[in-house]
This record gives sequence, C-alpha cells and structure tokens, in this order.
Amino acid sequence: MENNDIIKSDVDIFTVLTNCRKKLSLFIKVALITAVVSSLFILCVPRYYQCSVVLAPENSAGSEGALGTITSAMGMNLGNALTSDAIYPDLYPQVLESNNFIKKLINIPIESQDHSIKTTYYEYILKHKKKNPLLIPLDKMRGAIGSLFSSKKDNASNTGGNKDLNPFKLTEEQNNVFGDISSKVNCSINIKTGAITISVKEQDPLICATIADSVRAKLQDFIIDYRTNKSRIDVNHYRKLAQEAKQNYEKARQLYGSYSDSNMDVIIESYRLKQNDLENDMQLKFNTYTMMQNQLQMAQAKLQERTPAFTVIKGASVPLHPAGPKRMAFVLTMLFLAMISTAIVINKDIIKKAIRESN
Repeated sequence: MENNDIIKSDVDIFTVLTNCRKKLSLFIKVALITAVVSSLFILCVPRYYQCSVVLAPENSAGSEGALGTITSAMGMNLGNALTSDAIYPDLYPQVLESNNFIKKLINIPIESQDHSIKTTYYEYILKHKKKNPLLIPLDKMRGAIGSLFSSKKDNASNTGGNKDLNPFKLTEEQNNVFGDISSKVNCSINIKTGAITISVKEQDPLICATIADSVRAKLQDFIIDYRTNKSRIDVNHYRKLAQEAKQNYEKARQLYGSYSDSNMDVIIESYRLKQNDLENDMQLKFNTYTMMQNQLQMAQAKLQERTPAFTVIKGASVPLHPAGPKRMAFVLTMLFLAMISTAIVINKDIIKKAIRESN
C-alpha cells in the first residue's frame, strides 16, 4: 500500500514537471515581465540610510544595583520595582513616539551631504523629501478627496507649518509630518544590559546622522529633566527659604546694632531687656538662616546624585552605504513568487484532483 502511494506520488510529481517543461516559454515570459516590472518599481523607491546610537545605562549603587545586575543576567528587568521612577527604560520607545518629544525635533537645523538643502527638519520632510513617483498620483488623489471633506478653516490652518504648533491639536499637515518622523525614529532596550539603542532612517546620510545624534541628546535631556525634577524643585524651594532667612537675619542684625549703638551708655533695666530680646531674635534668625543653608546644600548634593551620567557606546556617524531598499533581494523574491504562482496555475487541475482524493 505504501509503495503504491509512493509510486503515485512520483507519477504526480513527474506530471507536474512535465507540464512545467511544456510551458517553458510561458515561464520565460512571466520571468521577463516580472523582472522588468519589479525592477522599475523598486528603482522608483528612494534609497534610505540608517544610523544607530547606543547609550550605556547608568550603574546603580548599593543593593539595588547588585539585584538589578543579577536579574538582568537572568533576562529579567526589575528597574521599575527597585526605583520610584514612573518612566523607566522600557517606556523610552513610547516617549520617542509622543508628540511632545517629536516637537523637539522639528526645528533642528539640518543640511544635506551635497549642501544643496539647508533648512529645518520639518521643512525638509514637508518639501524636500523624495517620493516614489508611482505613488504621487495616488497622493494627489487622496489629497483632493480629503480637501473635499475639510473646511476652509482647516485648509487655511494647514498652511501654517510649524508656527505656534500645538501637540494637543495638530493640523493634517503637521500630523503627517509627525507620523513620518515617528516611523523613522526607533528606540529599543536590551533587557539584559539595559543598553538604549536609537536608530534613525533618512534619505540623506548626513541628515540621518544629524537627527540620530539630536534624538540621543534630546532623550538624555528628557531623562535628566525627569529624574531630577523633584530634586530641582527642592533646590529652588530651599534657595528661596534661605534667601528669606538671610533677609530676616540681616534685618534683625541691623535692628539690634542700631538699638545697641543708640543705647550704649544706658543702664536702665528695661533697655537691657529690650537689647537681650533683640539679640535673641537675631540669634534665632541666624540659626534659621544657617539651617536653611544646610538644607540647600543637601538638596544640591541630592540633585547632583540624582543626575544620571551617560556613556555613549556607539556615537552617531554618517553612513557610507544605503541601508535599503534591497533591490536585488526584492527582484529575486518577486521572481520566485511569480514562478511558484505560474506553476500552481498550470497544474491547478492536478492540485484540485489531489485535494479531492486526500479528502
């Protein structure tokens, strides 16, 4: 029984190969058409470059750092459980996708490698980014349809560019630019090492490296601002209290000095008691001023302690070769799919028969 199935299977395969050989001219035509069409399509797709930046995590001190090292080696991340941070490294990719963060990137000055373009990142994406010519008619049709359903007020606001940009309420033009930036900027976290990898794709190599380094700097500023926010508030609070305490102390000292000078030779007890009261009040205000100064210094030390330090493992550099699209791989893939599809169509009767027999 098994031998008969094997023979039948061999006969079926032989039949399929025979049919394909008979239709060899068809395969050649399909291959030529597929190669030409796929080549023309992929040649129209603009090339892009990719630049990556890798940041080393800040080492934690004490038992928390030791526990974090052990759990990271096991492929676990307990960073949020060990600290009071609400925004921990796993959420950094979401931070980069937020409109508030992207707003910090749109006004970055950029320049193309051939020096033909020198503008802001927003204007570059809006006016200078290369588009697939095959998709331009589709974009125009989509824009025409969208304009029919949008009000004049919306159309007027779309011409406003990035002036007075409100991340909470973006125009259609601004939303398209923000979406384009978000799709090109990516961030990933290595759970074991905690390394932060930022990658940027752009059509010009110099612009790609410029944006990658700018995203790295903006992310560092965001992390520093977030982690030191409470400490900075404390520093400003104690600085204000120290200034007020100093003013009160100087006022009490001047009052005590003036009273002592004007009553230097007076021996009346009431004057002496008044002088003692002024001296005690001056001393209390001096103690308060000293205490506030100590609190200010402690808050400043805590601010310095909370400020994270970053080590750039891999800095931004201008890529020498494009990262995509992979034109040869695309053409070969399309050829493979075309050949498989053609073989299936030619042998559809045999395939249907095999399916019926199997059922």
